Parts: sequence; structure tokens; C-alpha cells
Amino acid sequence: METVVFSLLNGTIYGLLLFMLSSGLTLIFSMMGVLNFAHASFYMIGAYFAYTIGATTGFWVALFLAPILVAALGAIVERYGLRKVHTNGHVAELLFTFGLAYLIEEIVKIIWGKFAVPYRVPDALDFPLFQLYGTDYPAYRIFMLVVSVTMLAVLFVLLKKTRTGLIIQAALTHPHMVGHLGHNVPQIFMLVFGIGCGLAGLAGVIGGNYLVTEPGMAFNIGPIVFVVVVIGGMGSLMGAFIASILLGLTQTFAVAIDTTFAQIFGFIGLGPTTELGALSISAIAPMLPFILLVLILMVRPRGLLGEREF
Repeated sequence: METVVFSLLNGTIYGLLLFMLSSGLTLIFSMMGVLNFAHASFYMIGAYFAYTIGATTGFWVALFLAPILVAALGAIVERYGLRKVHTNGHVAELLFTFGLAYLIEEIVKIIWGKFAVPYRVPDALDFPLFQLYGTDYPAYRIFMLVVSVTMLAVLFVLLKKTRTGLIIQAALTHPHMVGHLGHNVPQIFMLVFGIGCGLAGLAGVIGGNYLVTEPGMAFNIGPIVFVVVVIGGMGSLMGAFIASILLGLTQTFAVAIDTTFAQIFGFIGLGPTTELGALSISAIAPMLPFILLVLILMVRPRGLLGEREF
């Protein structure tokens, strides 16, 4: 029971962190049809910005300022880079963001070095909040949960309950009509791209000290974010949310299971001396998202709640 409770908590928190990343990518793809390969790089920039700003002003200012700076950077990339490439089609956009991801990584190495930086949990949140089964549970993980849920609520209200959200949703499906009504559609695109990058930056601020802040962090988590978007359904925020929680729980429970395949399938003659029999469930945890990805593409190519086929 203890393992189940801790896995539920940790899996939910990790899943919400994945959603913060995937929600921005989902918005960008929904509106612009761009699979932004550099999206996880903005997550990395958010963590590094928070580390640098926090060293001077403290964590709380960095929590507010770093995502705004990342959003501004994303808007600049869209306005002066992606928008010019857009006229050459989706392949050019894909290659542009792919190259941008490597460029950002090299710039990060030049500025902050090739090794991990000491981006730590703030002292104000570095304490056990409560005990479960005699084990202390860190306050910072609950803080991550609160920030993620708040972001989800704000995003829902913005898109569903405000005039700006209605214009954005209309531009997703009828950009020409929105333009005829007097709205600046390219500016809306820039706004959404900036917001999507800002959400990735926010995930970097609260996730960089929870995981690790180093130049390879974007390429470590980037593939998982694309898996989330595909499993949830391209362009579906609710699908991305469900897929994020599903993958977060799946990986967390898999890591927690210290059981070999021989113990599970020993009844069919799979012995512990064989390579497969000696393999544990936790050892294949990194593979599980991609196994789910392959199965989803085979059974339901548009994802759980998506409307687009690939």
C-alpha cells in the first residue's frame, strides 16, 4: 500500500509536469500545424533563466520572471524566424525548429558550461510537509502539484471564458474568417507561440531543480513530450492532459515495481537464468512511453482524443 500511495503522488506530479510542457506544444500545433522540435529547449532555457535570476533575486522572482522572458524569446523566434520559414511549408518549419534545438543547446553550453548547474530547491520549500507511512514527503513536490493545477485552471479559463480565448480558438479553425473580422491573425500566432514557450519555461523553472539542470535536459525529456502529444491526440489539450497523467503514473509505477519477468511469467517456463527472465519491470520503464506510442499508432492513429490523422 505504501508503494501505491507514493507512486500515485509522484506519478501525478511528474504527469502534470509533462502536461505543462505538452500543453504549449499542443497549442502551437493546433494553431500553426508546427511540430516544434525546439519546444523542450525552451523548457531548458526556463530552468537556466530561473537559476541565473534566482541567484540574484531569489526563487520567487525567478518563478515569475523566467517564464515571461522565455515567452518573449519564443515570440521573437516566431516573428523573425518561423514566420519567414512558414512560406516554404511544414518540412522547412520542421527543419528550422530541429536546427534551433541544437543551436540553443550549444548556446547554453557556451554561457553556462557543459555540466549541470547547482539549481536547487529554494530553502523556503526545502522541508518535509507531512509524513506517509513514516516517510517524509517534500513540500516542494506539493508546490509543483499546486503550480501545475493552477496553470491548468488558468489555461482553461483563458481559452474557454475570455474574449481572447475565443478569438484564439476561432483562429485555430477559421483563421481567414478571424482576419476578415479585423483581428491580426499573425499576431495571434505569435502570441500563442510565445504562450506555449512560456508554459515550457514555467515547467523548466519548477522542474529544473526537481530533476537536473544541464545541457542535455531538453533532449532527455523532449521525446517524452512528443509521445504525450501523439498519444493524447494532435491538437487536443484534454488528450494531452490524460496522456500526461497516464505516462507519469505508468513510468512511476514501473520504476517502483522490483519484479522480474521470471517471477511474473515463470508459469510458462521463463526462468530467472534467461536474459528476459532476469529483466525487471523497472529496467524497461524508460521504454514504456514508446511502447504505448507504437500501440496507439497501430490501433488509433489520431490518439485518444485527437481529430487529426497523421
